[in-house]
Parts: sequence; C-alpha cells; structure tokens
Amino acid sequence: MYRTLLYVEAGWSGCFVMGLELLGGRLLAPYFGSSIYVWGAIITVFMLALSVGYLLGGYWSRHDPSLRRLSALLLVAGACAAPIMLYGDALLDWLASHFGDPRAGSLSAAVLLFSVPTVVSGMVSPYAVRLLVADREGAGAVAGRLYFVSTFGSAAGTLLTSFYLVLYFEVNQILWAMVALSTALGAVGWGAVSRPRQESRL
Repeated sequence: MYRTLLYVEAGWSGCFVMGLELLGGRLLAPYFGSSIYVWGAIITVFMLALSVGYLLGGYWSRHDPSLRRLSALLLVAGACAAPIMLYGDALLDWLASHFGDPRAGSLSAAVLLFSVPTVVSGMVSPYAVRLLVADREGAGAVAGRLYFVSTFGSAAGTLLTSFYLVLYFEVNQILWAMVALSTALGAVGWGAVSRPRQESRL
C-alpha cells in the first residue's frame, strides 16, 4: 500500500501537469490566439517551472521525508490551481488589454497562472524517489521506475485531455475535476500510515 501510493501520486503529478498545460492553451487562446508564440510561452513556463520543482523537491526530501509530506504537495498543487478558475478570466482580460504583443502577454499569463502549481507538482517525483530508495545499489532502478510512472502519467494525461475530455466538458469543469482528484489523492496519502524508514525497501 505504501509503495503503491507513492507510485500513484507520482503518476498523477505527471498527468496533472500535462492536463494543465494543454488546457492552458485553451484558456489563453481567446485572449492571445493559439499561435506558436503562445504555445512557446506555455511550454517554456512549464519546463522552467518543472525544473525548479525538481530542484526544490530533491532539496526538501532531505528533511524528514514522509508519505504525509509528499501527499501535502498534491494538496498544495490543487489549491494553487484553483485560482486559475476563480480569477483566470479577469486576469487574462486585464493582461490582454495592457499587452499589445501576444508574446509578452501570453508569457506573463502563463507565469502568473501556471508556474506555481507546476513547480509544486514537479517536486513530487524527486521526493518520491527519496522515499523509495533504500540503498545506493538500487537507487538507479528505483528512479527509473518512478520516472517511468511519472512520464507514463504525463502521456495518459495528454491523450485523455486532448482526445476525450475537451470534447465533452468545459475547460473549467476539467480543471475543477483535476483539482478535486489531486486533493482526494493527497488526502488519502495524508491519512495513510507511513511505513518506517528502515522497512521501506523494494
């Protein structure tokens, strides 16, 4: 149960990020269009935010790592994504009226709306690796499996969002569902009993 939750949370973090990225393009399109400039801004912000998240997640995992703390990241990521639905339209309208250049406008919008939840989501995988690694010999294999699950979740989130969800639901409905699922998984992990560190071997 302990290892399963770690892998599920890592896989969901990848799914969450890619779903957010794809829907970000839909949110920005009415205000800045859907040109290569807009998508370049979105992809750049997500890649930079993930890189910062990986760095912070690795650093934070050095201080009393636990399943509860990992699960808190999912709760925080969901909470940080909620303002996108609550204030996103007003912010985008303001930015569109103040930036004549879609490059500057879309880049500013992507930073303000998506950088924080993406940074927090990026912290999940390196933190989970720390919880799963029991010795140096197995570190590479554990990291490989964990990042496989995370990347597989990213691919699943991409296909599910782009091929199905956007056909049947509005963008805000999908985002709220993602926030709810992230909160639910975080709550399950928060309430679960973390296995003692000396027993956390694969």
